[in-house]
Amino acid sequence: MASYQEMSKEELLKEKESLLKAYEEWQKRGLTLNMARGKPSAEQLDLAYGLLNAVNGDTILDMNTEIDTRNYGGVDGIKPAKELIASMVDADPEDVIIYGNSSLNMMFDTIGRAMMKGICGGTPWCQQKGLKWLCPAPGYDRHFGVTEYYGFELITIPMHEDGPDMDMVEKLVSSDPSIKGIWCVPKFSNPQGYVYSDETVRRFANLKPAAEDFRIFWDNAYCVHYLYDEVKIPNLLEEARKVGNEDLVFEFVSTSKVSLAGGGIAGMVASKKNREDALKTLTVQTIGHDKVNQLRHAVFFENGKKIPSHMKRHAAILTPKFEAVLDALERDLGGKDCGSWVKPLGGYFITFTTLPGCATRTIQLAKEAGMTMTGAGAPFPYGKDPEDSTIRIAPSYPSLADMKMAADLFTVCVRLAAVEKLLGE
Repeated sequence: MASYQEMSKEELLKEKESLLKAYEEWQKRGLTLNMARGKPSAEQLDLAYGLLNAVNGDTILDMNTEIDTRNYGGVDGIKPAKELIASMVDADPEDVIIYGNSSLNMMFDTIGRAMMKGICGGTPWCQQKGLKWLCPAPGYDRHFGVTEYYGFELITIPMHEDGPDMDMVEKLVSSDPSIKGIWCVPKFSNPQGYVYSDETVRRFANLKPAAEDFRIFWDNAYCVHYLYDEVKIPNLLEEARKVGNEDLVFEFVSTSKVSLAGGGIAGMVASKKNREDALKTLTVQTIGHDKVNQLRHAVFFENGKKIPSHMKRHAAILTPKFEAVLDALERDLGGKDCGSWVKPLGGYFITFTTLPGCATRTIQLAKEAGMTMTGAGAPFPYGKDPEDSTIRIAPSYPSLADMKMAADLFTVCVRLAAVEKLLGE
């Protein structure tokens, strides 16, 4: 296919005329497509329908939970649920605290505790000035929203295929005590789908922060969300333990996109010192999270044994949708030099990079044709993409038929925005 970059003005004008006709046809169809967030589809949620009937009165009394799940107590969670969460990230169940249904809530609370009470006896963050947080980007907008809410200065760290720019991370963390943490999505990163290399994980484990209360927020949200074959990375907490750095790590895990997005369970994996510090607040904050739901998950997933087979069923639904997008990108945009993309091996997103300055226009065109996408700039701190070029595509929620339509419409929008840009419009 002819490269847009090599076309004459006359050729670009002719291409624009053709694209406008195609775009107007899309507008006439009155579509209502939504790819704004990485939500599981109803078909995926149905996979865990049996969860709703996984326990009854006999199960509640007979299950080896060491506590009556119907009653108060068990602030750190029941043993079978710890085994389930631990199985997802190859952790020791002893290192797990079980919360409610949301890992984002855990992260928000963890920073909130540090703000009010400090970490492990340290000075509360609210009493320290000029706090900063490292944000690998493109990244997860809700992560950035949490630290922006608490008043941190957000520092962008470039993302590479093997993870964040570790030279930059190591330099900043070791030299600036006002840097208190870093956001990480180590496996199938949001939104690029990158997997941190073994070397990157070990460099994180070996960080030497200037601040004693610096923490790595290791959001392992997509730890079991493979589209194809299983992908393994080293266990950060174990790697940190080898070098006496185990207190650096807060790892967060949930079943939000495994069972029910609004009714799963979430856990934090951390060192004994960090767990004991967290429990000082949790025992005041709550008399216990929903242990019946913890038990329900433990029974349904057999303490984690059924997670691999269950996730293969998710992949059978998700993979065709991802491939529909990738096929359309290659068919319609391959060789045109108007954008690039990464084929993820897991996770929930595909990242598309437009020509500089074209992301906002592409998303606007999509919206005016009936397709809602995540706003341009969302994958960057403060919602500002310096190149205005990154678009997060979320294929999970629409049906496969709708996803194919959405992909076809998207490529028209990308091409039209690129031609307008090259024509200087």
